[in-house]
Amino acid sequence: MAGYLNSIAVERSLSENTLVAYTRDLARYADYLDTVTVRDLSEITPDIAAGFADFVAQAGLARSSTARTLTAVRSFHKFCLGEGWTEGNPARDLALPKQDKRLPKPLTIDQVASLIAAASAQDPPLGPRDAALLEVLYGTGARISEVLGLDIDDIDREGRAVRLFGKGRKERVVPLGSYAIDAVDRYLVQARPALASRGRGTPRLFLNQLGRPLSRQSAWAILQEAGDRAGLADHISPHTLRHSYATHLLMGGADVRVVQELLGHASVTTTQIYTAVTIETLKETFATSHPRARRRD
Repeated sequence: MAGYLNSIAVERSLSENTLVAYTRDLARYADYLDTVTVRDLSEITPDIAAGFADFVAQAGLARSSTARTLTAVRSFHKFCLGEGWTEGNPARDLALPKQDKRLPKPLTIDQVASLIAAASAQDPPLGPRDAALLEVLYGTGARISEVLGLDIDDIDREGRAVRLFGKGRKERVVPLGSYAIDAVDRYLVQARPALASRGRGTPRLFLNQLGRPLSRQSAWAILQEAGDRAGLADHISPHTLRHSYATHLLMGGADVRVVQELLGHASVTTTQIYTAVTIETLKETFATSHPRARRRD
């Protein structure tokens, strides 16, 4: 399995998080094979692979995690066949669970403003840093990994744009609005020098209190704390701001294909889930605002 993981790390340029997940999925598969006393790849039959699928289905994992695990197993066996290590792919016919198409719940524009204001209310260096982080997340619709991977030079403040590296290190340039530019400028002047002085030097834009690159866990905590201070009862995550960015663009009249490019989606189908959100919002607005939307008996 190590050979397979090394191969996809190089050839498919998967993110570190995806590789960690695949490693964990295949470790679960290896443990299962031990329980059924499989000692060699040639001993794995379609029935054994199907048995693992049943085992995973009963493990209480989310559907997305189950689907990723089975995808990893199918891909692993396909790799083994291609390398000539096996004569067939026993996992070829494994069916993946259907995914729930849950509509993301975006924040309102006022809620976004309250969230950022709550973050910026702290004293420097944390206030300017946290406000800049949230402004960039909402101002670009970027994934949290893309924002935390930004170097200072990736921000073009004069050109009002930011260079992002998405899945597979695919590069895209996204416009950056004046609110985000101003917040980044304040952070670079009022906060980052103090944070950087505590570390050993790094080009990363967002730093923690030790002068090191800000982690995903810390970014999540920043959002949660800002949400609590802003009085937002619902769970707030970096993806909440990404959902809000896309929804607000579409509500403002942006073309779905443009939003697709801005979000870095490989397929417009992924982006179209946000159009359903805006339709629901329009229905709610119509129902509460139009004098003849509902019969008043």
